Amino acid sequence: MTNPSGVTYAAAGVDTVAGERAVELMKASVAKATRPEAVGAFGGFAGLFDASAIASYRKPLLATSTDGVGTKVAVAQAMDKHDTIGIDLVAMVVDDLVVTGAEPLFMTDYIACGKVVPERIAAIVTGIANGCIQAGCALLGGETAEHPGLLGVDEYDVAGAGTAVVEADSVLGPDRVRPGDVAIAMRASGLHSNGYSLARHVLLTHAGWELGRDVPQLGRTLGEELLEPTRIYAQDCLAIARDDSIEIKAFSHITGGGLAANIARVLPPGLHLDVSRDSWTPQPVFTLIGELGDVETGELERTFNMGIGMLAIVSPQSVDATLALLQARGVESWRCGEVRSATDSDRSDAPAKGGAGGSVQLLGSYCN
Repeated sequence: MTNPSGVTYAAAGVDTVAGERAVELMKASVAKATRPEAVGAFGGFAGLFDASAIASYRKPLLATSTDGVGTKVAVAQAMDKHDTIGIDLVAMVVDDLVVTGAEPLFMTDYIACGKVVPERIAAIVTGIANGCIQAGCALLGGETAEHPGLLGVDEYDVAGAGTAVVEADSVLGPDRVRPGDVAIAMRASGLHSNGYSLARHVLLTHAGWELGRDVPQLGRTLGEELLEPTRIYAQDCLAIARDDSIEIKAFSHITGGGLAANIARVLPPGLHLDVSRDSWTPQPVFTLIGELGDVETGELERTFNMGIGMLAIVSPQSVDATLALLQARGVESWRCGEVRSATDSDRSDAPAKGGAGGSVQLLGSYCN
């Protein structure tokens, strides 16, 4: 017998009805983020993917990655704009996958929140779906969990995991890099999704700026700049890898840890890359953070991408073809350095992130 005055799950802070409403609102967006290999209907216990699609591979290797977007979610929450943070999430996952030369196949997501607001959750998932469409992968499923008492009613965090496939003999990385190979930089859309704790501390706490402040150097409000979605390079990198006129050696996704640490991890020990700062101009947001917080250049470079979101290392004979391909795809790119054998006098601006690698030093001054 039901006791109408008894304690309910909703009274404890979990609203299953709101959760179902969120699912209904996101269905149309999720349906668009698919591939022919995706199997089954929306809402199952698990997402299914037809693995016979990779039967033609001689020796397929599956690549997997998981990530989040850090404290960029705090900006989305403060601005009450939630439809782009999912693009950031996809970018952080799939562009880690594609550096191996792997094609992203599918993703799943996880959203933890203090309170399910159906429209907000649906907006987040719509962003994830849009990111998957850009990356060419399917959004196979996800989970939204309400955590009353752990997160505030307007707080949430997002995480995602992705799977990709690559031929064993086509895996890219340090083993392919040789002296004389050339580094090609690809322009970032802005801060992307790293370093937001420093950016928020300088801009919002130290300088006391509001997110709605119009900033002439940026050409828009501070909040709009900070919420600029991370560029997704997956299809651009795959186009390079599949072009027979290009000999691609490695890619580096410039994320947490900055330029030197991430580039060094795709160089083998004993090789060195001098990155020429005078080959590009970082976006104004990086200069702004440096000036307002009196942040040293080295600290900026160890924290942010400084305007380079992805870096390709190609053979010297492939430089022109790589630049032409990226230009045709609308990706601003340029030559920023050449790999050589390391000498005893070389130093590295940062150790390779996560383990052994080569050495990288940024030289000169940025273009004005």
